[in-house]
Amino acid sequence: MGRLTTHVLDTTSGKPAAAVAIRLFSLAEQRELISTATTNLDGRTDTALLDEASISAGTFELEFDIGDYFARQEVSLAEPAFLGTVIIRFSIRADENYHVPLLASPWAYSTYRGS
Repeated sequence: MGRLTTHVLDTTSGKPAAAVAIRLFSLAEQRELISTATTNLDGRTDTALLDEASISAGTFELEFDIGDYFARQEVSLAEPAFLGTVIIRFSIRADENYHVPLLASPWAYSTYRGS
């Protein structure tokens, strides 16, 4: 069985992004909130968003409140902030490990499929 994890990297400072609120939604029959977390000092969640007992195949969305994070940093931002909530939609199988990181600055972001 697999699991789903994430982490957030602040590419402006080159450091992990701590205290970023994260929400995981399942898009099965309707959009349903199934997990919430906040990144720790290492930019990671303390536990998997989906573990071996809760993972299932399907399409999901991760929401990261990256705008709130950058508002707390010593970064000069225009008002309104360019990025508020970053949403990443992806599909998974239940028998594999997935790591979906967010690399973000106040003006851009990227992700990739890790394992």
